[in-house]
Amino acid sequence: SSLLIGCTSVATMPRTARAIVGGYCYHVLNRANKRAQIFHERADYEQFLALIARSQARLPMPILAACLMPNHVHFVVRPSGDDDLARWMHWAFTTHVPWYHAKYSTTGRVWQGRFKAFMVQGDHHLLTLMRYVERNALRARLVERAEDWEWGSLAWRRARLPPLALAPSPVPLPTYWRHLINAPQTDVELA
Repeated sequence: SSLLIGCTSVATMPRTARAIVGGYCYHVLNRANKRAQIFHERADYEQFLALIARSQARLPMPILAACLMPNHVHFVVRPSGDDDLARWMHWAFTTHVPWYHAKYSTTGRVWQGRFKAFMVQGDHHLLTLMRYVERNALRARLVERAEDWEWGSLAWRRARLPPLALAPSPVPLPTYWRHLINAPQTDVELA
């Protein structure tokens, strides 16, 4: 493909295909455009979670951990097929944009672009990542205890009717998981 800039045609490169391999765990992250706040009130979080639930009905995606923050989202997932994650995320985020524009009378980009996905080893690295995701709101000082952030999977683990069903971790969570989440992370763990 090419772009026309002024009177000069400039060739552009197609996007590189993602290397998502089914059966492995991934940390998926997407931020609002220009890191702006995207969830302004309770209804915004609820609508997005309902949208993710609809995405789950279309293409089941095992969610191990998640956290919706005011300007970004984290998911730890384990897609079954190689292209499942891209299809799941594409549907969820492109379906969210028209709703957001209609509600807030905006135009343009809502999300900063393509989501980021990082493969995670299925060992203690996975538990470190899940801990990072589930304590994200605590780290940002939005709550006193991580389980008090109702837009994160730590709260959902204790809920009678969670907004999203969580898949079991391939690495079992320790019995003291909630206490571990609330303990500070070391610089080594964060790195």
